Amino acid sequence: MPNDDALTADEIAEILHIGRNAVYDLAKEGSLGSYRIGRRLRFTYADVQAYIASTRTAPSRGSRTPLAPSMQDQLVLCGQDVILDVLSNYITQAGVRCLRSYVGSYDALTALYKDEVQVASSHLWDSESNTYNVPYVRRLLPGVPAVVVHLTCRTQGFYVAQGNPKQICQWEDLLKPGVTLVNREKGAGSRVLLDEHLKLMGADPAQIEGYRNEVQSHIAVASAVARRRADVAVGSEKVARQVDGVDFVPLQQEQYDLVVKRELFDSHPIQVMMGILESGIMKDEFGSLGGYDTSNMGRIVYID
Repeated sequence: MPNDDALTADEIAEILHIGRNAVYDLAKEGSLGSYRIGRRLRFTYADVQAYIASTRTAPSRGSRTPLAPSMQDQLVLCGQDVILDVLSNYITQAGVRCLRSYVGSYDALTALYKDEVQVASSHLWDSESNTYNVPYVRRLLPGVPAVVVHLTCRTQGFYVAQGNPKQICQWEDLLKPGVTLVNREKGAGSRVLLDEHLKLMGADPAQIEGYRNEVQSHIAVASAVARRRADVAVGSEKVARQVDGVDFVPLQQEQYDLVVKRELFDSHPIQVMMGILESGIMKDEFGSLGGYDTSNMGRIVYID
């Protein structure tokens, strides 16, 4: 087993957005593959991806029944950024049970359309209109009136090795010979951003070494670059600050929004969520952190 494939429990906790002890519990029960180096438990990227895949297949079996009246004080919040974990905690503290689903933007909007979740997060860039999220809401929720609630803005760019030895500074540099990419899974906002820019360049993804090498989170791709398993990945600025051995090359600011069906917007759980966003508590908590612009948090766009 190569050393650069050995992930610690702390790294797995970051990737899965769970506590360290929960990682050990998953390994103990056999849900998450692991191995030992001496007395220390270690994991591989394959272990993590297999676990994530196992948690994502269950909802797709058969049709999902809409929420029953007994579940009116519960909602499922879909997305991967840590800001959603904090929002979920505040919602739960306010008396509404908030469950989390850790999937990418495209799958989140699809789940919303199928009534599998009540709130989907999205950071999908449309190159034709140079706008975020609204074009995808129209496409993936056809005929469904929706509300787009702005959460934050983040900076997207490249994760590169410290010092940027391969001088990867713009999208065209991904096509340089000898540059290896580690990619996000299909449907992730960062993957869509990459694919949209490749379309604008008229580039064939097959030209990029490592394009089909997919992992499931910003932390995972940044860690792959830090461990020299790849030269570059696309992700958000905040995560680059959390991973040693990685520099960040900013490319563009993105909108990170929440999407709710209009028919549910006046429901008690959603109004509890909106009250938290409008209270300013989330602005105060994340406005002081690097990587988040919360100045327009709570702004609403209605889509018919």
